[in-house]
Amino acid sequence: MIYTTLPNTDIKVSKICLGTMTFGEQNSEADAHEQLNYAVEQGVNFIDTAELYAVPARKETQGLTEQYIGNWLKDQKREELVIATKITGPSDGLKYIREKMDFSDESIDEALNKSLKRLKTDYIDLYQLHWPERNANFFGTRFYKHNPDDQWTDNFKQVMNNFRNEFK
Repeated sequence: MIYTTLPNTDIKVSKICLGTMTFGEQNSEADAHEQLNYAVEQGVNFIDTAELYAVPARKETQGLTEQYIGNWLKDQKREELVIATKITGPSDGLKYIREKMDFSDESIDEALNKSLKRLKTDYIDLYQLHWPERNANFFGTRFYKHNPDDQWTDNFKQVMNNFRNEFK
């Protein structure tokens, strides 16, 4: 396996990352554990998930992917693995995840703590925005046509400050 270092960190990750969005929908927990074991046996140390998963997103399966990984992770050498997860971006159809679907300090704190609990770990190696707050095409919306009059506030700097505050 070839490894690289995430920029500006000392985190060494395999060039191949195991994406897990189907765990809990198309894959059973046993299947998930088998795939995780196989990936690690091949040298993969980088596992990606999200609070939103399993996909397709449904209230009944939300969080199952992280839960399956957490059940597997508790029997692993945690320090040898790089776990990435994501906070879900704004979407009216996903309010079953959190009441406020934004990137405020409160939302980041809530999402992060729920992910940590499901993953049965006390840290996340790489925490990401699943998608930005935006006036652009959304999942499941075909033939998006941009309206130049749509109001949008560039809040990226504030969101990054919220992340910085959360991880102090």
